[in-house]
Amino acid sequence: MRLRHEEAAVSALYRQYHGPLLAFVVRLTAGDRQLAEDVVQETMIRAWRSTDQLDPGASSLMPWLATVARRIVIDERRRRDARPKESGDGPLESVPMPDEMEGLLHQVVVSEALKALSPAHREILNETILRDRSVNEAAEVLGIPVGTVKSRVYYAVRALRIALEERGVTA
Repeated sequence: MRLRHEEAAVSALYRQYHGPLLAFVVRLTAGDRQLAEDVVQETMIRAWRSTDQLDPGASSLMPWLATVARRIVIDERRRRDARPKESGDGPLESVPMPDEMEGLLHQVVVSEALKALSPAHREILNETILRDRSVNEAAEVLGIPVGTVKSRVYYAVRALRIALEERGVTA
């Protein structure tokens, strides 16, 4: 019975997080979709092996899955780098790029935290922060009083800070 429950949990986890996790890992692997698919599969296997450690009450398991996937990519790079470099006269197939994984993981966590906010709070942050509108401009666009905009911004930022802290990010 326990095995069926674990399989159902992992199937649900796969359905919910496969798309966002694959998109995240494709960026980590510089567009190598085949490697990204392998990493996502390995991440899901590790999630299945760790079902007793996963918090079913968590609002999102994406930060945990992204961390596991990131570590798998790092291990794969280290394994590949341990082999002697090939040399030849051919053109370079890949030029080293700066490590952007921390930034990507941060984007995923912030995105998940924004999803935890109410629609009104997401809307007000979208207008004032993401679209860089003043309080007066946001009030005009949204058709609400300036005082309401100010109040919503205050409470939205506060709620976002709490959502980020719950995900292990200090705001």
